Amino acid sequence: MSGNEVLARDGLGRVGVWTFAFEGHAAPRVREAAAEIEELGYGALWFGEAFGRDTVGQAWLLLSATRRIVVASGIANIAFRDPLAMAAAERTLGEAFPGRYLLGLGGHRVDDAVVEVDGYRVPARGRALSTMRGYLDSMDAAPAPDPAPRRVLAALGPKMLALAAERTWGAHPYFVPVEHTALARETMGQDAFLGVEQAVVLDTDVDRAREVAARHVAGYVMSAPHQAANVRRMGFGDEDIVGGRPSRRLVDAIVAYGDVDVLHARVRAHLDAGADHVCVQVLTADPAALPLPQWRELAPALLGG
Repeated sequence: MSGNEVLARDGLGRVGVWTFAFEGHAAPRVREAAAEIEELGYGALWFGEAFGRDTVGQAWLLLSATRRIVVASGIANIAFRDPLAMAAAERTLGEAFPGRYLLGLGGHRVDDAVVEVDGYRVPARGRALSTMRGYLDSMDAAPAPDPAPRRVLAALGPKMLALAAERTWGAHPYFVPVEHTALARETMGQDAFLGVEQAVVLDTDVDRAREVAARHVAGYVMSAPHQAANVRRMGFGDEDIVGGRPSRRLVDAIVAYGDVDVLHARVRAHLDAGADHVCVQVLTADPAALPLPQWRELAPALLGG
């Protein structure tokens, strides 16, 4: 990537970090890690929301620990909070840290089924597309901040991608192959932002790396119906998904594993396919560990090479 290519699109740069790992660590450790990620030169810091820290509190923690880097929710789950409360939090973070907060909205648990996670009944809100449209309508009815906030949607299918381009700054696809990036760009047009998550395993022991990658892929296709539906949409079938262990073809499409050059090539492929920004999720044998060594090793290649 040339020097011009790593310039920020509205502050994000071409490459960022995506992680769930912060939720398992104390706030002082998270602050230290966030500050180091910024100093390494990554353009954005994306974090997931599960059942650890609330997305708003996590964003405040990361923003207050850094000075320049964009902090992005990837994603704030709309099933967990009222849209007016989300709009108020978005406005507060935007005013406190101008230009540095990016709100990603999503929530795959918005169908008609009753879903339980660790015994908690996740509130159902209806069909995904109409639910998201209504949620955005409610947020837009709140007092408008100045400047207007940047929002993206966790969009996978063509209808949600089109909604993202119509109603928000763009889309944040997660758990997708490079081919999906090309289709997303075609669907949304050239003006919408496209920030793609890419899972990677930095390990030259290919068999060990593939095992880590396979566990990651299995966890999603077995427990997240929207992700299984999307990989089917991309041409994968029962032979790739059913049986508790994903096929090597599917694992290779979703996760890049190997040395720095292999991971760099995958990021480059997403950019060439139309992504504005790629946020790299480092996977390790211990999902709770902060992958600081890997973030450090990857930074020179991903950000300057």
